Amino acid sequence: MKVSLDLLRSFLAVHRAGSITAAAELLGLAQPTVTAQIRALEEAVGRPLFDRLPRGVLPTPAGDELARRVADPLDRLDVVLADDTATPYPRTVFLGGPAEFLAELALPAVAGLVAEGLELRVSAGLPEQLLDDVAAGRLDLVVSSVRPRRRGLAVEPLYDEEFALVAAPAWGERLPDPVTPQALRDVPLVAYAEEAPILRRWWRTVFDTRLTRTPNLVVADLRAVLAAVVAGAGASVLPTYLCRGELASGALRPLSSPAVPPLNTLFLAARPAVAGRREVQAVRRALLTAAAGW
Repeated sequence: MKVSLDLLRSFLAVHRAGSITAAAELLGLAQPTVTAQIRALEEAVGRPLFDRLPRGVLPTPAGDELARRVADPLDRLDVVLADDTATPYPRTVFLGGPAEFLAELALPAVAGLVAEGLELRVSAGLPEQLLDDVAAGRLDLVVSSVRPRRRGLAVEPLYDEEFALVAAPAWGERLPDPVTPQALRDVPLVAYAEEAPILRRWWRTVFDTRLTRTPNLVVADLRAVLAAVVAGAGASVLPTYLCRGELASGALRPLSSPAVPPLNTLFLAARPAVAGRREVQAVRRALLTAAAGW
């Protein structure tokens, strides 16, 4: 069986993207061209590689087995062909992650690389969309606040977020120490989402009870949550990296000091096809090195 590299590359792009349309966009090819390539490869191997769905495609067992066999060699070949030793960072890196984490920690960590000539494009978003984008090739590297369980991604832990229940001093002076859920009943709660997942986790893990209230203020940006709490709107649970300055200055007061505060692990995720590129590795190393000191 003779199969060209172009057919295998198109097959692997479809396998990773889960869609012929998305793979065609990633490859810079017309959708009919990719469709024809997949059909030609299926004829060459003598069996179907994908089941066609109303939206996208699903690999058959034969498709999964072929992807397992060709992914690593093709990724290694692409890295070799893309490696231009004449420049320190041959390609632009597309990085994604939570907006607050990018602004407060990630961008300062990679600023030196940009000063050295790295071209960087940064996108903020929610975990599922970011992971869709990295799997489809629209992003090279993603910081994810949930553990990625997608097939075909290289994943490693980056940083453990620690959280604190905080409020402005005026609220803290009215509350007992240690604070209890009952004492917080009359304190407005500020959250970044209607479901208040961070607040609910604190109530469950620290107070050992369910949070049954809805937030009084919902704003879809933790930096805005921080600003509202500092201004006296009420209490919230925030990552300590975001509010350490306000805690140090006294603008915020911790309302509870559990022996083991809630943690959330952030992960780095990349497609193997780009994970080995020099410029992506440089961003990865900068983030991991900085995270050790955060």
